[in-house]
Formats: sequence, structure tokens, C-alpha cells
Amino acid sequence: MGPLGFLTGVVLGSAASIALVLAMVVVIFALSSGEQTAIGAEYPSLLATAGRFAILAGIAGAAFVGLQRQRPWRWHAQAIMWLTLVMLGWHYWPQGIA
Repeated sequence: MGPLGFLTGVVLGSAASIALVLAMVVVIFALSSGEQTAIGAEYPSLLATAGRFAILAGIAGAAFVGLQRQRPWRWHAQAIMWLTLVMLGWHYWPQGIA
């Protein structure tokens, strides 16, 4: 495995673990949303964030498999993965910092 495969694996593992933890929080929020109104207000954004990281994990998984198996579409998958990662970073970057 080369350096690009390692970096792709890091992105895959990080995105998958974040998506899994957020999915667990979604379940906890779903079970306790009747008791806390503030939790209910955060639920839609939590679902969206979990979905975004799940999509990134799926794309990174495809990019990792394509890279390891030397598929002809591996560079397209890599480009999509890095573009998605940049877009997520842009979306969650604090507004006052440029």
C-alpha cells in the first residue's frame, strides 16, 4: 500500500467512525427526545451531519477499493473523495476565520 492508499484509509476510517458515532447519538436522541425539547431542535442537523459523513465514508470506501485493486476509475473516485472532503471542511469551517 502506497502513501495515497494510506491517506485514503485514514479518511475512510475517520469518516466511518464519525458517521457511526453520530448514528449512535441519533438513536439516543430518538429515545430521549420526548423529555428534552432542546434535543428535538438539534435532531435534524444531527441527521444531516451523520448522513454527510456516511456519504463521505461510502465514497472513501469506493476510492480505497479502486486504488487497492487498480481499477481504471480509481482516479475519478479519488478526486470525488477529496472534493467531498474539501466541501465538508468548507461547510463546517467557522465563519469568522478565513
